[in-house]
Amino acid sequence: MDWKDWHDEYDLPGSWMARRLRVVRQQIRAVLDDGKPGPLRVISLCAGQGRDLLGVLADHPRRDDVLARLVELNERNAMLADDAARAAGLSGVEVVTADASVTDHYAGMAPADLVLVCGVFGNITDADIRRTVGFCAQLCAAGGTVVWTRHREEPDLVPVICAWFEDSGFERRWLSAPDAGFGVGVHRFTGQPRELARGERMFTFVGYDVLSNAKPDQT
Repeated sequence: MDWKDWHDEYDLPGSWMARRLRVVRQQIRAVLDDGKPGPLRVISLCAGQGRDLLGVLADHPRRDDVLARLVELNERNAMLADDAARAAGLSGVEVVTADASVTDHYAGMAPADLVLVCGVFGNITDADIRRTVGFCAQLCAAGGTVVWTRHREEPDLVPVICAWFEDSGFERRWLSAPDAGFGVGVHRFTGQPRELARGERMFTFVGYDVLSNAKPDQT
């Protein structure tokens, strides 16, 4: 899978990826609009080219309040995200080229006011989704928000993911309609964040192409 070329579908008007991106940006904008005064910390796992967050920050009134860390393993995508942040004058945005599944890369930024887990849950096993949801309680500040995505193909895991978040101290704030063609969820953390465990791997990025060909007992 060429993950740089994969992003090209975002540029196709009407594609499911373009429509999902618009929705994710709307939810990010809403979180920033309602954010507490002062600095706002943002973490993005498997950030890709940063189109979701950077597309909002470019013209948002709170842009200079945001301290963000985007973690992306693909070097070309990370470079494009960094170039976009610099071109927009977003000095508070840091792009780290690294394995987004390792907790160490969020030290000093967690707990964050906004955690983006977009494009992740469709590319990892169900067990790792649940594990990652549990780690969100370490990544997210009290009152902070997680915006996440997952496809709604059968078996539709979105309702189960919502339940996992809610069992982990989050409350559901918003969920896209079942017939939207994609799943976008927004959960607010109502508990107290636990200390970030260092040296832990939250998930293994498998890829949706591999998962779609796997037997049920392999996911």
